[in-house]
Amino acid sequence: MKRDDLTGLAFGGNKARKLEFLIGDALRCGATTVITSGAAQSNHCRMTAAAARAAGLRAALVLTRNEPNPVVQGNLFLDKLLGAEIHWIDENPNPMLAIGEEEAAKIAEVSAELQRRGERPYVIPIGGSSPVGALGYVTGTLELVTQLFQQGESPSRLYFANGSRGTQAGLVLGAKMYSAPYRPWGIAVSGGGQEKIERALRVARGTAELLGVPSRITEQDLINDEGFVGPGYGIATPGCLEAVRMLACAEGILLDTAYTGKAMAGMIDHIRRGEVAASETILFLHTGGAPALFAHVEDFGLSESTGGS
Repeated sequence: MKRDDLTGLAFGGNKARKLEFLIGDALRCGATTVITSGAAQSNHCRMTAAAARAAGLRAALVLTRNEPNPVVQGNLFLDKLLGAEIHWIDENPNPMLAIGEEEAAKIAEVSAELQRRGERPYVIPIGGSSPVGALGYVTGTLELVTQLFQQGESPSRLYFANGSRGTQAGLVLGAKMYSAPYRPWGIAVSGGGQEKIERALRVARGTAELLGVPSRITEQDLINDEGFVGPGYGIATPGCLEAVRMLACAEGILLDTAYTGKAMAGMIDHIRRGEVAASETILFLHTGGAPALFAHVEDFGLSESTGGS
């Protein structure tokens, strides 16, 4: 397991790798505030707010909600604790999609308002999925390949949660650039189909251009299993809940129900069905997300005392 839940920034997660470059670019551009968007329990938004604060910037978050007054817990509590300015839009009525059409309009509105106040906003796309953000997982791949070489390991697959596709773009490009022994194996956590494939290709190609490298990504390089999304983004499935419980009880490591739980559920299912040979070594990228667990107590049936004295 590659423990990117231990990256250290506000409870950690994969976004720290992207934000290292995105916040650096914001500072280069002279920004005073960063704007990004996500769900009410977005790990990306929580980490963006923390990274902004660490760099002396302010953060404005455009969050989606499915009720008028979301309970302040988990990532949303941390957003507020970090002093982020929060703006709400209603959740997409299609549960298979993480965002709706209102998002871009709201971000533009917030950006314009910040400029009227004398701020210099810098917009970070959802999930940090841009060529600049994907640099984080190109460099992350170099780190990982080096660690595997030092340990004498050659895994055949690298499983990871696949959402907005910025992580996938960096991982796949990095795997090609550094001749990784594994294939990045995405487990989808939300719908999006062809639009997200095109986004991953666009981001990966843009990142390659930034780096000036000849490596290019094709659609065939983008493995993405959509069989574990369930009813929609952020909605826990039975397999996801099983995976979270299993890892917690076996290793004392915590997953979340929106991303890593579904990715682990996919990996476990592939093993059970024999898609992964017993002789293979496989790797799991833990992209973080544990703070969101505290907003899903009822999903695990743990909201009441279950014994003890």
